[in-house]
Amino acid sequence: MSQQPLETVFQEWHDNQAFAEQMIPLIGSLYRHNNVVTTLYGRSLFNRSVIRILKDHRFVRKVEGTELSVQDTLPLVQAMTELNLGPAHVDVGKLGVIFKKRGGGDAKAFLREELAEIVDTHDPDGSNGQSQDVVLYGFGRIGRLLARVLVEKAGGGNLLRLRAIVVRGRGDIAKDLEKRASLLRRDSVHGPFDGTISVDYETRTITANGNVIQVIYADKPSDVDYTAYGIDNAVVVDNTGIWRDEEGLGQHLECKGVSKALLTAPGKGDIKNIVFGINHGDIVADDNILSAASCTTNAIVPVLKVLNDEYSIECGHVETVHAYTNDQNLIDNYHKGDRRGRSAPLNMVLTETGAAKAATKALPELSGKLTGNAIRVPIPNVSMAILNLTLGRETDAEALNDYLRRMSIDSSYQKQIDYVDSPEVVSSDFVGNRHAGIVDAKATIASGKQAVLYVWYDNEFGYSCQVVRILQHISNVHFLKLPRAQG
Repeated sequence: MSQQPLETVFQEWHDNQAFAEQMIPLIGSLYRHNNVVTTLYGRSLFNRSVIRILKDHRFVRKVEGTELSVQDTLPLVQAMTELNLGPAHVDVGKLGVIFKKRGGGDAKAFLREELAEIVDTHDPDGSNGQSQDVVLYGFGRIGRLLARVLVEKAGGGNLLRLRAIVVRGRGDIAKDLEKRASLLRRDSVHGPFDGTISVDYETRTITANGNVIQVIYADKPSDVDYTAYGIDNAVVVDNTGIWRDEEGLGQHLECKGVSKALLTAPGKGDIKNIVFGINHGDIVADDNILSAASCTTNAIVPVLKVLNDEYSIECGHVETVHAYTNDQNLIDNYHKGDRRGRSAPLNMVLTETGAAKAATKALPELSGKLTGNAIRVPIPNVSMAILNLTLGRETDAEALNDYLRRMSIDSSYQKQIDYVDSPEVVSSDFVGNRHAGIVDAKATIASGKQAVLYVWYDNEFGYSCQVVRILQHISNVHFLKLPRAQG
C-alpha cells in the first residue's frame, strides 16, 4: 500500500469520527425531546461513545453484507430532528441500508415516507403517560444490574421510575449505605457505573444520575409501608428467590403501595413464567404475580420458537454450560444440593436445570419433547446452551444459519435473538450483551434432520434486560418500531 492510500484511510477514519461526534447530540435531542430511541440493527445509539457508534456501523456489514458508514446515516439523523417526530424506536441502520440501495437522494422526503406514522405527531405539551414506580426487593447481582438498566433508561418516555430498593438491615446503616452504593458503582464483571452516584445518610437514599432511590431496611415484606415513602401502585421486583409460589410472593401485594410482583426466577404452581418476546401476550390485567423465568429459559426459548415455527422440533436435549453463581461455594463446604458444595472456581460441576421443562411453559407445543442438564463452570458470567435437536424436515448448517440470521435482524424477535459469525469469539466477548441469547453460527452443525446449535447468553445482563422489557410491558410502555419488520 502506497503512502497516499494510507493517508486516505487514516483521514477517512478521522472524518467518520467527526461525523459520529455530530450525531451524538442529535441522538440525545431525539431521545429527550421527541421520545425517539434510535438504534442501529437493534443496537441502541443513545448514550454511546464515538467509537461504539463506529463499531456498530461495521456490524451492519456482518449481518447484511452491506457497508454502512456514519456518512450514510448522519443525513438521516439530521433530517429526523426536523420532522417533529412522535415517540418510537427507529432503526437508523435499516433505514440507511434502504436509503443507500435506493441510490440516496432527498433524506427528508425519504423519511417522510418511511416514518409517515410518526411524522409531525410530537406534542410537546402532551402527557407521555403515567409513570410507573418500581421497587427492587433484594439488591444482589440481578438487582444491581436492573438498577443500572432502569437508571440508564430513565426519561425518553420510558416511564419506569426506580423508587426504592429493599434490603435487610446490617447494623451500621451509614456504612451499609456506602457499601450498597459502592457495589452499584463498581462491578468486577460489568465494569464501573456509567455516571455519578452519591449517598445521603440522613434520608437513606442513593442518587444515581439524578435518580433518587430510597433504601428501605426490612426483614420481610410485611415490614414495609411503601406509601410512607411516596410510592404508590408499585411493581415490586423480587430478586431474592426466597419465595417462588403465589403464597410467598403474595406477601408483597399485601403491602401498602404495591400493585404487582415480578419474580426474577422460575415461578412455581400456576404463576405465569414469561419470556418476553414469546409469551408476554399471555399477560392479562389481573395478573398481579408474574415470573420472568430463568436466564437459561430466556436464552433458549426464542431460538426454539423460531426453529419450531420453521422446521418443527420433534425432540431435543438442552445442555447448559453455565457460569457459577452465588448459590455455590468458593471452597468445598456443605451444600444441600448434590455436587454444588464443591469449590465453584476450581471445578466443573454437573448439576440439573429446569430450563428444558420451563421452556415448555412458554412454548406448550414442545411439551414432552425436551430434556435438559447443566454443567457449572469456573467463570463468573456468560453461559452457553447447546441445543441438540431432531427437526421435522432436513436442512443444512448454511440454511439454518441464514434463517437464524434473518430472524435476528428483521423479525419481532430482534431483541431476543442475536447472531455472531466469527471463528474467534469466546465467552467474555458477550459480557453486557442485551439479547436473551446469541447464536454462534460458526459452531452450528446440521445434517439431515439432526441439528446442534450453540447459544451464548449473558446470564446476568441479558436476562436483566428481558426483565425490564416485562416491566415496560406491564406498565403499558409500548413503542412503535420503525421501519416495520419484514419477516
